[in-house]
Amino acid sequence: MGRFVQHFDEGIEPTIENLGGKGASLVTMTAAGMPVPPGFVVTTATFDEFMHGTGLTERIGALLQDLDPENVAQVDEVSARIREAIMQQHVPASLDTTHEDSYRVFAARFGGADVPVAVRSSATAEDLPDASFAGQQDTYLWVTGLEAIREHIHRCWASLYTSRAITYRLKNNIPDEGLSMAVVVQKMVNSRVSGVAMTLDPATGDRSKITVDASWGVGEMVVSGTVTPDNIQLDKITLHPVRETIGEKHAELVPEGNALVEREVSPERRAQRCLSDAELHAVAALAKAAEKHYKTPQDIEWALDADLPAGEDLLLLQARPETVHSSKAPAPATKPATSGGWASSLGIKTTPSS
Repeated sequence: MGRFVQHFDEGIEPTIENLGGKGASLVTMTAAGMPVPPGFVVTTATFDEFMHGTGLTERIGALLQDLDPENVAQVDEVSARIREAIMQQHVPASLDTTHEDSYRVFAARFGGADVPVAVRSSATAEDLPDASFAGQQDTYLWVTGLEAIREHIHRCWASLYTSRAITYRLKNNIPDEGLSMAVVVQKMVNSRVSGVAMTLDPATGDRSKITVDASWGVGEMVVSGTVTPDNIQLDKITLHPVRETIGEKHAELVPEGNALVEREVSPERRAQRCLSDAELHAVAALAKAAEKHYKTPQDIEWALDADLPAGEDLLLLQARPETVHSSKAPAPATKPATSGGWASSLGIKTTPSS
Protein backbone atom coordinates (compact mmCIF):
# COMPACT_ATOMS: atom_id res chain seq x y z
CA MET A 1 0.00 0.00 0.00
CA GLY A 2 3.03 2.27 -0.02
CA ARG A 3 4.35 4.61 2.59
CA PHE A 4 0.98 6.10 3.60
CA VAL A 5 -0.72 2.88 4.76
CA GLN A 6 0.78 -0.39 5.99
CA HIS A 7 -1.14 -3.58 6.78
CA PHE A 8 -0.04 -5.51 9.87
CA ASP A 9 1.09 -8.53 7.82
CA GLU A 10 2.97 -6.75 5.01
CA GLY A 11 6.37 -7.66 6.45
CA ILE A 12 7.36 -4.04 7.00
CA GLU A 13 9.95 -2.88 9.51
CA PRO A 14 7.99 -1.88 12.63
CA THR A 15 9.50 1.47 13.57
CA ILE A 16 7.87 3.89 16.00
CA GLU A 17 8.88 6.74 13.68
CA ASN A 18 6.68 5.28 10.95
CA LEU A 19 3.90 3.50 12.86
CA GLY A 20 3.80 5.11 16.30
CA GLY A 21 3.96 3.11 19.52
CA LYS A 22 0.75 1.05 19.20
CA GLY A 23 1.20 0.41 15.49
CA ALA A 24 4.80 -0.76 15.86
CA SER A 25 3.81 -3.11 18.69
CA LEU A 26 0.96 -4.68 16.67
CA VAL A 27 3.15 -5.19 13.60
CA THR A 28 5.91 -6.69 15.78
CA MET A 29 3.47 -9.17 17.35
CA THR A 30 2.05 -10.07 13.93
CA ALA A 31 5.56 -10.73 12.57
CA ALA A 32 6.27 -12.94 15.59
CA GLY A 33 3.31 -15.13 14.63
CA MET A 34 1.02 -13.87 17.38
CA PRO A 35 -2.65 -13.80 16.35
CA VAL A 36 -3.53 -10.14 16.86
CA PRO A 37 -6.81 -8.89 15.33
CA PRO A 38 -6.08 -7.90 11.71
CA GLY A 39 -5.81 -4.32 10.58
CA PHE A 40 -3.65 -1.60 9.06
CA VAL A 41 -1.80 1.53 10.11
CA VAL A 42 -2.26 4.94 8.54
CA THR A 43 1.38 5.95 8.88
CA THR A 44 3.02 9.07 10.26
CA ALA A 45 3.92 9.95 6.65
CA THR A 46 0.20 10.49 6.02
CA PHE A 47 -0.13 12.80 9.01
CA ASP A 48 3.03 14.71 8.10
CA GLU A 49 1.90 15.13 4.49
CA PHE A 50 -1.50 16.37 5.68
CA MET A 51 -0.05 18.80 8.25
CA HIS A 52 2.76 20.24 6.15
CA GLY A 53 0.92 20.25 2.83
CA THR A 54 -2.00 22.22 4.23
CA GLY A 55 0.07 24.71 6.23
CA LEU A 56 -1.28 23.44 9.55
CA THR A 57 2.19 22.84 11.00
CA GLU A 58 3.12 26.51 10.83
CA ARG A 59 -0.27 27.68 12.12
CA ILE A 60 -0.15 25.31 15.09
CA GLY A 61 3.44 26.23 15.90
CA ALA A 62 2.45 29.88 16.16
CA LEU A 63 -0.47 29.05 18.47
CA LEU A 64 1.71 26.98 20.79
CA GLN A 65 4.48 29.54 21.06
CA ASP A 66 4.93 30.89 24.59
CA LEU A 67 1.92 28.90 25.84
CA ASP A 68 1.83 28.64 29.67
CA PRO A 69 0.86 25.07 30.78
CA GLU A 70 -0.37 26.44 34.12
CA ASN A 71 -2.90 28.69 32.39
CA VAL A 72 -5.68 26.13 31.98
CA ALA A 73 -8.10 28.48 30.21
CA GLN A 74 -5.46 29.52 27.70
CA VAL A 75 -4.46 25.91 26.98
CA ASP A 76 -8.11 24.92 26.53
CA GLU A 77 -8.69 27.78 24.09
CA VAL A 78 -5.59 27.00 22.02
CA SER A 79 -6.41 23.28 22.02
CA ALA A 80 -9.94 23.93 20.76
CA ARG A 81 -8.67 26.21 17.98
CA ILE A 82 -6.04 23.68 16.84
CA ARG A 83 -8.43 20.72 16.84
CA GLU A 84 -11.08 22.69 14.97
CA ALA A 85 -8.52 23.72 12.35
CA ILE A 86 -7.47 20.09 11.86
CA MET A 87 -11.04 18.80 11.64
CA GLN A 88 -12.10 21.47 9.15
CA GLN A 89 -9.09 20.96 6.87
CA HIS A 90 -9.93 18.81 3.85
CA VAL A 91 -7.73 15.72 3.42
CA PRO A 92 -5.92 15.81 0.03
CA ALA A 93 -7.40 13.44 -2.54
CA SER A 94 -4.17 11.43 -2.89
CA LEU A 95 -4.21 10.53 0.81
CA ASP A 96 -7.96 9.92 0.91
CA THR A 97 -7.77 7.47 -2.01
CA THR A 98 -5.05 5.51 -0.20
CA HIS A 99 -7.29 5.17 2.88
CA GLU A 100 -10.16 3.93 0.72
CA ASP A 101 -8.03 1.36 -1.13
CA SER A 102 -6.57 0.04 2.12
CA TYR A 103 -9.97 -0.31 3.75
CA ARG A 104 -11.32 -2.27 0.79
CA VAL A 105 -8.38 -4.70 0.97
CA PHE A 106 -9.03 -5.09 4.69
CA ALA A 107 -12.80 -5.58 4.28
CA ALA A 108 -12.24 -8.19 1.56
CA ARG A 109 -10.96 -10.54 4.29
CA PHE A 110 -14.49 -10.54 5.69
CA GLY A 111 -16.41 -10.90 2.44
CA GLY A 112 -16.40 -7.16 1.77
CA ALA A 113 -18.59 -6.49 4.80
CA ASP A 114 -18.36 -3.29 6.83
CA VAL A 115 -17.05 -5.03 9.94
CA PRO A 116 -16.79 -2.84 13.07
CA VAL A 117 -13.27 -1.58 13.77
CA ALA A 118 -11.34 0.26 16.43
CA VAL A 119 -9.64 3.46 15.27
CA ARG A 120 -6.72 4.06 17.61
CA SER A 121 -4.24 6.91 17.93
CA SER A 122 -0.60 5.80 17.75
CA ALA A 123 1.69 8.73 18.53
CA THR A 124 5.44 8.62 18.00
CA ALA A 125 5.98 9.85 21.59
CA GLU A 126 4.16 6.94 23.23
CA ASP A 127 7.29 4.96 24.03
CA LEU A 128 9.64 7.77 25.04
CA PRO A 129 11.73 6.87 28.11
CA ASP A 130 10.32 8.25 31.38
CA ALA A 131 7.19 9.52 29.64
CA SER A 132 3.80 7.86 30.02
CA PHE A 133 1.40 8.85 27.26
CA ALA A 134 -1.40 6.48 28.32
CA GLY A 135 -4.72 8.19 27.72
CA GLN A 136 -3.20 11.29 26.12
CA GLN A 137 -4.68 10.57 22.68
CA ASP A 138 -7.95 9.01 21.60
CA THR A 139 -9.32 5.59 20.66
CA TYR A 140 -12.73 5.07 19.03
CA LEU A 141 -14.51 1.70 19.17
CA TRP A 142 -17.23 0.06 17.05
CA VAL A 143 -16.67 2.33 14.05
CA THR A 144 -18.42 1.00 10.93
CA GLY A 145 -18.05 2.00 7.28
CA LEU A 146 -15.49 3.93 5.25
CA GLU A 147 -16.94 7.39 5.86
CA ALA A 148 -16.95 6.92 9.63
CA ILE A 149 -13.38 5.58 9.54
CA ARG A 150 -12.24 8.65 7.59
CA GLU A 151 -13.83 10.94 10.18
CA HIS A 152 -12.27 9.10 13.12
CA ILE A 153 -8.80 9.06 11.55
CA HIS A 154 -9.21 12.83 11.39
CA ARG A 155 -10.28 12.87 15.06
CA CYS A 156 -7.23 10.84 16.07
CA TRP A 157 -4.96 13.36 14.33
CA ALA A 158 -6.70 16.18 16.18
CA SER A 159 -6.35 14.34 19.51
CA LEU A 160 -2.60 14.97 19.38
CA TYR A 161 -3.57 18.46 20.52
CA THR A 162 -6.07 17.83 23.31
CA SER A 163 -5.56 20.04 26.36
CA ARG A 164 -4.20 17.16 28.37
CA ALA A 165 -1.72 16.18 25.63
CA ILE A 166 -0.49 19.75 25.13
CA THR A 167 -0.10 20.28 28.88
CA TYR A 168 1.71 16.97 29.33
CA ARG A 169 4.26 17.77 26.63
CA LEU A 170 4.86 21.29 27.90
CA LYS A 171 5.34 20.19 31.51
CA ASN A 172 7.71 17.39 30.47
CA ASN A 173 9.69 19.52 28.00
CA ILE A 174 8.72 17.33 25.04
CA PRO A 175 8.98 19.43 21.88
CA ASP A 176 6.33 19.38 19.18
CA GLU A 177 9.00 19.47 16.47
CA GLY A 178 9.20 16.00 14.96
CA LEU A 179 6.11 14.78 16.84
CA SER A 180 3.78 12.80 14.62
CA MET A 181 0.70 10.61 14.71
CA ALA A 182 -0.08 7.28 13.08
CA VAL A 183 -3.56 5.75 13.32
CA VAL A 184 -4.36 2.06 13.77
CA VAL A 185 -7.51 0.67 12.14
CA GLN A 186 -8.14 -2.77 13.62
CA LYS A 187 -11.03 -5.24 13.57
CA MET A 188 -13.20 -5.17 16.66
CA VAL A 189 -13.30 -8.61 18.22
CA ASN A 190 -16.71 -10.30 18.35
CA SER A 191 -15.87 -12.23 21.51
CA ARG A 192 -17.88 -15.32 22.29
CA VAL A 193 -15.39 -16.21 25.07
CA SER A 194 -12.57 -14.07 26.44
CA GLY A 195 -10.36 -13.51 29.43
CA VAL A 196 -6.83 -13.17 30.72
CA ALA A 197 -3.88 -15.49 31.17
CA MET A 198 -0.72 -15.16 33.25
CA THR A 199 2.41 -17.22 32.77
CA LEU A 200 2.78 -17.82 36.49
CA ASP A 201 0.63 -18.37 39.57
CA PRO A 202 -0.47 -14.83 40.55
CA ALA A 203 -0.94 -15.92 44.18
CA THR A 204 2.56 -17.33 44.70
CA GLY A 205 4.67 -16.22 41.72
CA ASP A 206 5.30 -19.87 40.76
CA ARG A 207 6.62 -19.65 37.18
CA SER A 208 6.02 -23.33 36.46
CA LYS A 209 2.30 -22.61 36.03
CA ILE A 210 -0.01 -20.80 33.61
CA THR A 211 -3.22 -19.36 35.05
CA VAL A 212 -6.25 -18.74 32.81
CA ASP A 213 -9.42 -16.81 33.65
CA ALA A 214 -12.23 -17.17 31.11
CA SER A 215 -15.84 -16.06 30.76
CA TRP A 216 -18.55 -15.67 28.14
CA GLY A 217 -18.63 -12.61 25.88
CA VAL A 218 -16.32 -9.59 25.86
CA GLY A 219 -13.52 -9.64 28.43
CA GLU A 220 -14.24 -6.29 30.06
CA MET A 221 -16.35 -8.02 32.73
CA VAL A 222 -13.44 -10.31 33.62
CA VAL A 223 -10.87 -7.51 33.76
CA SER A 224 -13.16 -5.31 35.88
CA GLY A 225 -14.08 -8.14 38.24
CA THR A 226 -17.80 -7.85 37.42
CA VAL A 227 -18.16 -11.60 36.90
CA THR A 228 -16.51 -14.59 38.54
CA PRO A 229 -14.78 -16.37 35.63
CA ASP A 230 -13.65 -19.93 35.25
CA ASN A 231 -10.16 -20.22 36.74
CA ILE A 232 -7.86 -22.93 35.44
CA GLN A 233 -4.21 -23.50 36.27
CA LEU A 234 -2.01 -25.52 33.94
CA ASP A 235 1.48 -26.97 34.06
CA LYS A 236 3.65 -24.75 31.88
CA ILE A 237 5.55 -27.63 30.27
CA THR A 238 2.77 -30.16 29.57
CA LEU A 239 -0.07 -27.60 29.37
CA HIS A 240 -2.24 -30.07 31.27
CA PRO A 241 -4.70 -28.59 33.80
CA VAL A 242 -3.66 -29.14 37.42
CA ARG A 243 -6.53 -27.25 39.06
CA GLU A 244 -9.76 -25.65 37.90
CA THR A 245 -12.72 -23.81 39.39
CA ILE A 246 -15.90 -23.18 37.42
CA GLY A 247 -16.98 -19.57 37.97
CA GLU A 248 -20.56 -18.36 38.09
CA LYS A 249 -20.24 -16.24 34.91
CA HIS A 250 -23.72 -14.77 35.53
CA ALA A 251 -23.57 -12.14 32.74
CA GLU A 252 -21.87 -11.43 29.44
CA LEU A 253 -21.22 -8.39 27.25
CA VAL A 254 -22.10 -8.98 23.59
CA PRO A 255 -22.05 -6.72 20.51
CA GLU A 256 -25.38 -5.31 19.38
CA GLY A 257 -25.19 -2.83 16.55
CA ASN A 258 -22.38 -0.40 17.32
CA ALA A 259 -22.40 -0.98 21.06
CA LEU A 260 -22.12 -3.62 23.75
CA VAL A 261 -25.07 -4.82 25.78
CA GLU A 262 -25.10 -6.86 28.97
CA ARG A 263 -27.09 -10.10 28.95
CA GLU A 264 -27.84 -12.67 31.63
CA VAL A 265 -26.18 -16.06 31.15
CA SER A 266 -28.45 -19.10 31.40
CA PRO A 267 -27.95 -21.50 34.35
CA GLU A 268 -26.77 -24.22 31.94
CA ARG A 269 -23.97 -22.07 30.51
CA ARG A 270 -22.98 -20.80 33.96
CA ALA A 271 -22.38 -24.36 35.11
CA GLN A 272 -20.16 -25.38 32.21
CA ARG A 273 -16.56 -24.42 31.52
CA CYS A 274 -16.61 -21.89 28.70
CA LEU A 275 -13.43 -23.26 27.06
CA SER A 276 -13.13 -26.69 25.48
CA ASP A 277 -9.99 -28.69 26.22
CA ALA A 278 -8.56 -27.73 22.81
CA GLU A 279 -9.35 -24.05 23.32
CA LEU A 280 -7.84 -24.05 26.82
CA HIS A 281 -4.67 -25.65 25.46
CA ALA A 282 -4.50 -23.01 22.71
CA VAL A 283 -4.88 -20.12 25.19
CA ALA A 284 -2.13 -21.54 27.42
CA ALA A 285 0.14 -22.08 24.41
CA LEU A 286 -0.45 -18.49 23.30
CA ALA A 287 0.48 -17.14 26.73
CA LYS A 288 3.60 -19.30 26.78
CA ALA A 289 4.57 -18.06 23.29
CA ALA A 290 4.17 -14.45 24.44
CA GLU A 291 6.46 -15.11 27.42
CA LYS A 292 9.06 -16.72 25.14
CA HIS A 293 8.90 -13.78 22.72
CA TYR A 294 9.17 -11.04 25.36
CA LYS A 295 11.52 -13.04 27.61
CA THR A 296 9.61 -12.22 30.80
CA PRO A 297 6.41 -13.49 32.48
CA GLN A 298 3.35 -12.12 30.70
CA ASP A 299 -0.15 -10.99 31.56
CA ILE A 300 -2.18 -11.31 28.35
CA GLU A 301 -5.74 -10.54 27.29
CA TRP A 302 -7.23 -12.90 24.70
CA ALA A 303 -10.54 -13.66 22.97
CA LEU A 304 -12.20 -16.25 20.76
CA ASP A 305 -13.76 -14.34 17.85
CA ALA A 306 -17.15 -15.62 16.68
CA ASP A 307 -16.52 -14.16 13.19
CA LEU A 308 -13.54 -16.45 12.55
CA PRO A 309 -13.45 -20.22 11.92
CA ALA A 310 -12.50 -22.67 14.66
CA GLY A 311 -8.74 -23.03 14.92
CA GLU A 312 -8.23 -19.45 13.66
CA ASP A 313 -10.46 -17.67 16.16
CA LEU A 314 -8.07 -17.21 19.10
CA LEU A 315 -6.78 -13.64 19.13
CA LEU A 316 -4.22 -11.85 21.29
CA LEU A 317 -5.64 -8.49 22.38
CA GLN A 318 -2.84 -7.30 24.63
CA ALA A 319 0.42 -8.57 26.10
CA ARG A 320 2.19 -6.81 28.93
CA PRO A 321 4.84 -7.83 31.49
CA GLU A 322 3.57 -9.26 34.76
CA THR A 323 4.80 -6.73 37.32
CA VAL A 324 4.04 -8.10 40.80
CA HIS A 325 6.21 -11.23 40.89
CA SER A 326 8.36 -11.14 37.75
CA SER A 327 10.53 -8.28 39.01
CA LYS A 328 11.78 -10.61 41.72
CA ALA A 329 14.56 -13.02 40.80
CA PRO A 330 13.53 -16.68 41.06
CA ALA A 331 14.84 -18.21 44.26
CA PRO A 332 17.77 -20.61 43.60
CA ALA A 333 17.26 -24.22 44.59
CA THR A 334 19.19 -25.19 47.73
CA LYS A 335 19.18 -28.90 46.93
CA PRO A 336 18.23 -31.12 44.00
CA ALA A 337 14.47 -31.32 43.60
CA THR A 338 12.82 -34.71 43.80
CA SER A 339 9.88 -33.45 41.76
CA GLY A 340 9.72 -30.69 39.19
CA GLY A 341 13.49 -30.93 38.68
CA TRP A 342 13.15 -29.32 35.26
CA ALA A 343 12.02 -26.12 36.95
CA SER A 344 15.05 -25.92 39.21
CA SER A 345 17.38 -26.55 36.32
CA LEU A 346 15.87 -23.59 34.51
CA GLY A 347 16.13 -21.33 37.54
CA ILE A 348 12.35 -21.29 38.00
CA LYS A 349 11.01 -20.92 41.53
CA THR A 350 9.06 -23.95 42.67
CA THR A 351 6.72 -24.26 45.61
CA PRO A 352 7.49 -27.28 47.80
CA SER A 353 4.56 -29.57 48.50
CA SER A 354 3.42 -29.94 52.07
